[in-house]
Amino acid sequence: MNIIFSMVVLLILAVAARKIFRARRRRSLLVRPFPNIWRQMLEDYTPLYRRLPEELKPQLHGLIHLFLDEKTFLGCRGQEITDQVKITIAAQACILLLNRPTKLYPRLSTIYVYPQSYVVDIKHHDNGLIIEGKDVRLGESWHNGPVVLAWDSVANAACGIQPGQNVVLHEFAHQLDQEDGNLNGTPLLDSPAAYQTWTEVLGAEYDNLREKIDIGGDSILDDYGAANPAEFFAVATETFFENPDPLQWHHPRLYEALKNFYKLDPAAWKPVV
Repeated sequence: MNIIFSMVVLLILAVAARKIFRARRRRSLLVRPFPNIWRQMLEDYTPLYRRLPEELKPQLHGLIHLFLDEKTFLGCRGQEITDQVKITIAAQACILLLNRPTKLYPRLSTIYVYPQSYVVDIKHHDNGLIIEGKDVRLGESWHNGPVVLAWDSVANAACGIQPGQNVVLHEFAHQLDQEDGNLNGTPLLDSPAAYQTWTEVLGAEYDNLREKIDIGGDSILDDYGAANPAEFFAVATETFFENPDPLQWHHPRLYEALKNFYKLDPAAWKPVV
């Protein structure tokens, strides 16, 4: 009995020591100097970073250090994992975490990066039949698993070649969405009242987008957001950061809901020069 008790105590002490070590390491990483070469990479290739208010950049730099320390990047089909690849992805993923308590995507450990869009085998059921096919993808976020990204799409979005579309923001919005174990378009919120407002506003906006598509109308939100509530949240997140002014003008309640969630106001940030 004494041996078992001693083993339990040692295990508890080991777990506590590990938590203390991790907390200290995190505090150290959050204040680690950000290399000038990394800053220049972001200035040169990521317009979203250039728009970011200067007072938020030190916070972002610390989150990037944490992200690179705790997440693993793996290249697929010959994709080289350079500093530019890691910094570009990490910066945009971490912008979603600014000004909020965060566990830094706790369900995520690995980011797989392909050089370009990739093809996956898919199966779906249709009236009792199993339909097999192939699907071309720019990225995906697995439940309790990795994020997969196509580097050419990441680079094009980061450089502003695909205005309003950003595969990193999209897939990491999915990561936020599923932190509560469900991929349903509702991330973890602050209070019961916040959930009520979120359901009301995003539910109505989702229905409006579906109706506009049905009648052939236009929207600042990408049509893909009409696929389901989870995709709507991811598409709305892209638009919130990439096209904040039109979103605020045409969808003020949606903009306000996203502003309250992200604790950021991209419409007030300086324009890209």
